[in-house]
Amino acid sequence: MLRNGRQSAGGGLGAGNTKKRIIMQIILIQDVNNLGGANEVVTVKNGYARNFLIPSKMAIEASPSNMKQLEERLKQIKKKEDAMLAQINKVIEVLKESPVKVAAKVGTSGKIFGSVTTVQIARAIRDQKGFEIDRRKINLLDEIKELGTFKAKVDFGGGNEADFDVEVGAE
Repeated sequence: MLRNGRQSAGGGLGAGNTKKRIIMQIILIQDVNNLGGANEVVTVKNGYARNFLIPSKMAIEASPSNMKQLEERLKQIKKKEDAMLAQINKVIEVLKESPVKVAAKVGTSGKIFGSVTTVQIARAIRDQKGFEIDRRKINLLDEIKELGTFKAKVDFGGGNEADFDVEVGAE
């Protein structure tokens, strides 16, 4: 109320604050910090979605047709992941069958000149087993500086690892 006994046109303090916060569901197209990863359905405030996420092509509205497209996309991703997992299991089996043989130059005392590197092991796997494996995915448990059999590990990511033997012989 005003001093002379009349009410203000706004209806007093707090008038207009009765708006509900409007939220909407969106499908993220790419990873967004503090929100979620690609192909996730999340709930955000209407303004955030319409003014930032959708115009910057980070998300699309979660309409029924877009939800069907998302389901289809997730099915395709799952199918690709299953095929990749089958391929990884095949590579793991082949690596465990027999040791990978690497030839190295040896001195008169039986010591190797230098050491056997992951590059040489990756090349040997490609030549002997027929699989191209990135040298950065191969971990040597010990440095290989002499002849013999040694353990190595390949990390394919996603918890898929394979231990295999590397047999070092004289060149």
